[in-house]
Amino acid sequence: MGILEAIILGIIQGLTEFLPVSSSGHLELTKAILGEDKMPEEGLLFTVIVHFATALSTVVVFRKDIVEIITGLFQFKWNESFQFSLKIILSMIPAVIVGLLFEKELEQLFDGNVVFVGFMLIVTALLLFFADKAKNTLKPVSFKNALFIGIAQAIAMLPGISRSGATISTSVLLGVDKSKAARFSFLMVVPLIFGKIAKDVMSGDLVYNESSFGYLSAGFLAAFIAGLFACSWMVKLVRNSKLKYFSIYCLVVGLLAIIIGLTL
Repeated sequence: MGILEAIILGIIQGLTEFLPVSSSGHLELTKAILGEDKMPEEGLLFTVIVHFATALSTVVVFRKDIVEIITGLFQFKWNESFQFSLKIILSMIPAVIVGLLFEKELEQLFDGNVVFVGFMLIVTALLLFFADKAKNTLKPVSFKNALFIGIAQAIAMLPGISRSGATISTSVLLGVDKSKAARFSFLMVVPLIFGKIAKDVMSGDLVYNESSFGYLSAGFLAAFIAGLFACSWMVKLVRNSKLKYFSIYCLVVGLLAIIIGLTL
Protein backbone atom coordinates (compact mmCIF):
# COMPACT_ATOMS: atom_id res chain seq x y z
CA MET A 1 0.00 0.00 0.00
CA GLY A 2 1.27 3.44 -0.91
CA ILE A 3 0.80 6.61 1.12
CA LEU A 4 -1.84 7.92 -1.31
CA GLU A 5 -3.94 4.75 -0.97
CA ALA A 6 -3.54 4.93 2.83
CA ILE A 7 -4.75 8.54 2.88
CA ILE A 8 -7.74 7.68 0.69
CA LEU A 9 -8.73 4.73 2.89
CA GLY A 10 -8.11 6.81 6.03
CA ILE A 11 -10.38 9.61 4.81
CA ILE A 12 -13.05 7.11 3.80
CA GLN A 13 -12.93 5.49 7.25
CA GLY A 14 -12.92 8.83 9.08
CA LEU A 15 -15.87 10.22 7.13
CA THR A 16 -18.00 7.11 6.87
CA GLU A 17 -17.59 6.09 10.52
CA PHE A 18 -19.80 9.04 11.44
CA LEU A 19 -21.66 9.96 8.27
CA PRO A 20 -24.57 7.51 7.79
CA VAL A 21 -23.18 5.81 4.69
CA SER A 22 -21.50 2.65 6.13
CA SER A 23 -17.73 2.70 6.64
CA SER A 24 -17.46 -1.08 6.27
CA GLY A 25 -19.45 -1.01 3.05
CA HIS A 26 -17.31 1.74 1.54
CA LEU A 27 -14.07 0.03 2.52
CA GLU A 28 -15.29 -3.18 0.88
CA LEU A 29 -16.20 -1.27 -2.27
CA THR A 30 -12.87 0.56 -2.25
CA LYS A 31 -10.97 -2.72 -1.95
CA ALA A 32 -13.01 -4.14 -4.82
CA ILE A 33 -12.19 -1.14 -7.01
CA LEU A 34 -8.51 -0.78 -6.01
CA GLY A 35 -7.99 -4.53 -5.85
CA GLU A 36 -7.24 -6.80 -2.90
CA ASP A 37 -3.55 -6.70 -3.86
CA LYS A 38 -3.46 -3.13 -2.56
CA MET A 39 -4.08 -4.47 0.95
CA PRO A 40 -0.70 -5.61 2.33
CA GLU A 41 0.22 -8.16 4.94
CA GLU A 42 -0.29 -5.43 7.55
CA GLY A 43 -3.93 -4.96 6.46
CA LEU A 44 -5.35 -5.86 9.88
CA LEU A 45 -2.94 -3.45 11.57
CA PHE A 46 -4.00 -0.68 9.19
CA THR A 47 -7.66 -1.36 9.99
CA VAL A 48 -6.95 -1.23 13.73
CA ILE A 49 -5.04 2.04 13.38
CA VAL A 50 -7.71 3.89 11.37
CA HIS A 51 -10.42 2.66 13.74
CA PHE A 52 -8.34 3.91 16.67
CA ALA A 53 -8.02 7.27 14.90
CA THR A 54 -11.79 7.62 14.49
CA ALA A 55 -12.40 6.56 18.09
CA LEU A 56 -9.87 9.14 19.23
CA SER A 57 -11.62 11.84 17.18
CA THR A 58 -14.88 10.97 18.97
CA VAL A 59 -13.14 11.28 22.33
CA VAL A 60 -11.85 14.73 21.36
CA VAL A 61 -15.23 16.01 20.13
CA PHE A 62 -17.23 14.56 23.05
CA ARG A 63 -14.54 14.82 25.73
CA LYS A 64 -16.84 16.61 28.20
CA ASP A 65 -19.60 14.03 27.71
CA ILE A 66 -17.16 11.14 28.16
CA VAL A 67 -15.80 12.61 31.39
CA GLU A 68 -19.40 13.00 32.59
CA ILE A 69 -20.20 9.37 31.73
CA ILE A 70 -17.13 8.01 33.54
CA THR A 71 -17.72 10.26 36.53
CA GLY A 72 -21.40 9.37 36.66
CA LEU A 73 -20.68 5.65 36.51
CA PHE A 74 -18.57 5.77 39.65
CA GLN A 75 -20.84 8.04 41.65
CA PHE A 76 -23.27 5.18 42.34
CA LYS A 77 -26.10 7.67 42.73
CA TRP A 78 -29.35 7.30 40.80
CA ASN A 79 -28.92 10.65 39.08
CA GLU A 80 -29.05 11.61 35.38
CA SER A 81 -25.32 11.02 34.78
CA PHE A 82 -25.37 7.56 36.35
CA GLN A 83 -28.49 6.57 34.39
CA PHE A 84 -26.97 7.79 31.12
CA SER A 85 -23.84 5.72 31.82
CA LEU A 86 -25.99 2.63 32.38
CA LYS A 87 -27.87 3.30 29.13
CA ILE A 88 -24.56 3.38 27.24
CA ILE A 89 -23.58 0.03 28.79
CA LEU A 90 -27.02 -1.46 28.02
CA SER A 91 -26.76 -0.34 24.38
CA MET A 92 -23.44 -2.20 23.99
CA ILE A 93 -24.75 -5.61 25.07
CA PRO A 94 -26.43 -6.73 21.77
CA ALA A 95 -23.33 -5.93 19.68
CA VAL A 96 -21.04 -7.70 22.16
CA ILE A 97 -23.23 -10.83 22.09
CA VAL A 98 -23.44 -10.88 18.28
CA GLY A 99 -19.72 -10.19 17.94
CA LEU A 100 -18.77 -13.05 20.25
CA LEU A 101 -21.26 -15.62 18.96
CA PHE A 102 -21.13 -14.89 15.22
CA GLU A 103 -17.61 -13.56 14.67
CA LYS A 104 -16.67 -16.10 11.97
CA GLU A 105 -19.98 -15.73 10.14
CA LEU A 106 -19.58 -11.94 10.09
CA GLU A 107 -16.00 -12.19 8.82
CA GLN A 108 -17.19 -14.26 5.86
CA LEU A 109 -19.47 -11.42 4.81
CA PHE A 110 -16.40 -9.14 4.59
CA ASP A 111 -14.94 -11.09 1.70
CA GLY A 112 -15.77 -9.25 -1.48
CA ASN A 113 -19.56 -9.58 -1.15
CA VAL A 114 -20.13 -6.40 -3.11
CA VAL A 115 -23.70 -7.28 -4.16
CA PHE A 116 -24.66 -7.94 -0.53
CA VAL A 117 -23.09 -4.60 0.45
CA GLY A 118 -25.18 -2.91 -2.24
CA PHE A 119 -28.45 -4.31 -0.92
CA MET A 120 -27.53 -3.35 2.65
CA LEU A 121 -26.76 0.20 1.52
CA ILE A 122 -30.27 0.36 0.06
CA VAL A 123 -31.63 -0.77 3.45
CA THR A 124 -29.61 2.06 5.04
CA ALA A 125 -31.11 4.49 2.51
CA LEU A 126 -34.64 3.47 3.51
CA LEU A 127 -33.88 3.87 7.22
CA LEU A 128 -32.50 7.36 6.65
CA PHE A 129 -35.45 8.34 4.47
CA PHE A 130 -38.03 7.44 7.11
CA ALA A 131 -35.95 8.96 9.95
CA ASP A 132 -35.66 12.23 8.05
CA LYS A 133 -39.45 12.42 7.83
CA ALA A 134 -39.89 11.94 11.59
CA LYS A 135 -40.84 14.95 13.69
CA ASN A 136 -38.28 16.22 16.15
CA THR A 137 -39.01 16.01 19.87
CA LEU A 138 -37.28 16.85 23.12
CA LYS A 139 -37.42 13.30 24.48
CA PRO A 140 -34.22 11.80 25.97
CA VAL A 141 -33.02 8.22 25.45
CA SER A 142 -34.86 5.84 27.81
CA PHE A 143 -33.56 2.45 28.97
CA LYS A 144 -35.96 0.71 26.58
CA ASN A 145 -34.80 2.92 23.73
CA ALA A 146 -31.15 2.23 24.61
CA LEU A 147 -31.76 -1.50 24.20
CA PHE A 148 -33.48 -1.10 20.83
CA ILE A 149 -30.73 1.26 19.65
CA GLY A 150 -28.20 -1.34 20.76
CA ILE A 151 -29.99 -4.00 18.69
CA ALA A 152 -29.81 -1.66 15.68
CA GLN A 153 -26.07 -1.30 16.31
CA ALA A 154 -25.68 -5.08 16.37
CA ILE A 155 -27.51 -5.39 13.03
CA ALA A 156 -25.23 -2.68 11.65
CA MET A 157 -22.28 -5.06 12.01
CA LEU A 158 -23.36 -6.29 8.57
CA PRO A 159 -21.29 -4.64 5.80
CA GLY A 160 -23.34 -1.95 4.10
CA ILE A 161 -25.58 -1.16 7.08
CA SER A 162 -24.41 2.16 8.44
CA ARG A 163 -23.85 1.99 12.19
CA SER A 164 -24.51 5.68 12.75
CA GLY A 165 -27.36 5.61 10.23
CA ALA A 166 -29.02 2.61 11.89
CA THR A 167 -28.64 3.86 15.46
CA ILE A 168 -29.59 7.47 14.75
CA SER A 169 -32.55 6.44 12.57
CA THR A 170 -33.77 3.98 15.21
CA SER A 171 -33.46 6.66 17.91
CA VAL A 172 -35.37 9.24 15.89
CA LEU A 173 -38.09 6.75 14.89
CA LEU A 174 -38.48 5.89 18.58
CA GLY A 175 -39.15 9.57 19.24
CA VAL A 176 -35.78 10.61 20.67
CA ASP A 177 -34.66 14.20 20.17
CA LYS A 178 -32.45 14.34 17.04
CA SER A 179 -29.48 16.03 18.71
CA LYS A 180 -29.63 13.60 21.64
CA ALA A 181 -29.92 10.71 19.16
CA ALA A 182 -26.71 11.71 17.37
CA ARG A 183 -24.86 12.27 20.64
CA PHE A 184 -25.92 8.89 22.03
CA SER A 185 -25.06 7.14 18.75
CA PHE A 186 -21.49 8.41 18.74
CA LEU A 187 -20.85 7.89 22.45
CA MET A 188 -22.18 4.32 22.54
CA VAL A 189 -19.69 3.07 19.95
CA VAL A 190 -16.49 4.37 21.61
CA PRO A 191 -16.17 1.53 24.19
CA LEU A 192 -16.90 -1.05 21.48
CA ILE A 193 -14.21 0.30 19.17
CA PHE A 194 -11.60 0.32 21.92
CA GLY A 195 -12.69 -3.16 22.99
CA LYS A 196 -12.34 -4.48 19.42
CA ILE A 197 -8.92 -2.83 19.12
CA ALA A 198 -7.76 -4.45 22.37
CA LYS A 199 -9.03 -7.84 21.14
CA ASP A 200 -7.15 -7.50 17.84
CA VAL A 201 -3.95 -6.40 19.58
CA MET A 202 -4.07 -9.34 21.99
CA SER A 203 -4.83 -11.81 19.19
CA GLY A 204 -1.21 -11.75 18.03
CA ASP A 205 -2.32 -11.49 14.39
CA LEU A 206 -1.00 -7.97 13.86
CA VAL A 207 2.00 -7.75 11.54
CA TYR A 208 4.33 -4.75 11.47
CA ASN A 209 7.57 -3.82 9.80
CA GLU A 210 9.42 -0.51 9.71
CA SER A 211 8.74 0.07 6.01
CA SER A 212 5.00 0.38 6.72
CA PHE A 213 5.39 3.28 9.20
CA GLY A 214 4.84 5.93 6.53
CA TYR A 215 1.51 4.72 5.17
CA LEU A 216 0.24 3.69 8.63
CA SER A 217 0.93 7.22 9.92
CA ALA A 218 -0.69 8.77 6.85
CA GLY A 219 -3.77 6.60 7.28
CA PHE A 220 -4.03 7.45 10.99
CA LEU A 221 -3.79 11.23 10.43
CA ALA A 222 -6.23 11.14 7.51
CA ALA A 223 -8.79 9.14 9.51
CA PHE A 224 -8.37 11.31 12.62
CA ILE A 225 -8.79 14.65 10.80
CA ALA A 226 -11.68 13.36 8.68
CA GLY A 227 -13.28 11.93 11.83
CA LEU A 228 -13.09 15.26 13.67
CA PHE A 229 -14.83 16.98 10.78
CA ALA A 230 -17.48 14.31 10.21
CA CYS A 231 -18.35 13.85 13.89
CA SER A 232 -18.95 17.56 14.46
CA TRP A 233 -20.75 18.03 11.15
CA MET A 234 -23.04 15.03 11.59
CA VAL A 235 -24.63 16.32 14.80
CA LYS A 236 -25.66 19.51 12.96
CA LEU A 237 -26.96 17.57 9.95
CA VAL A 238 -29.18 15.32 12.08
CA ARG A 239 -30.53 18.28 14.05
CA ASN A 240 -31.37 20.14 10.83
CA SER A 241 -33.05 17.10 9.18
CA LYS A 242 -30.56 16.61 6.36
CA LEU A 243 -30.58 12.81 6.39
CA LYS A 244 -32.49 12.63 3.11
CA TYR A 245 -29.37 13.61 1.17
CA PHE A 246 -27.48 10.67 2.64
CA SER A 247 -30.47 8.48 1.86
CA ILE A 248 -30.20 9.40 -1.81
CA TYR A 249 -26.43 8.88 -1.72
CA CYS A 250 -26.73 5.41 -0.15
CA LEU A 251 -29.38 4.43 -2.69
CA VAL A 252 -27.18 5.48 -5.62
CA VAL A 253 -24.03 3.85 -4.23
CA GLY A 254 -26.00 0.72 -3.33
CA LEU A 255 -27.30 0.36 -6.88
CA LEU A 256 -23.80 0.98 -8.30
CA ALA A 257 -22.37 -1.62 -5.91
CA ILE A 258 -24.89 -4.20 -7.14
CA ILE A 259 -24.00 -3.43 -10.76
CA ILE A 260 -20.24 -3.60 -10.02
CA GLY A 261 -20.66 -6.83 -8.06
CA LEU A 262 -22.60 -8.49 -10.87
CA THR A 263 -20.05 -7.46 -13.51
CA LEU A 264 -16.83 -8.28 -11.61
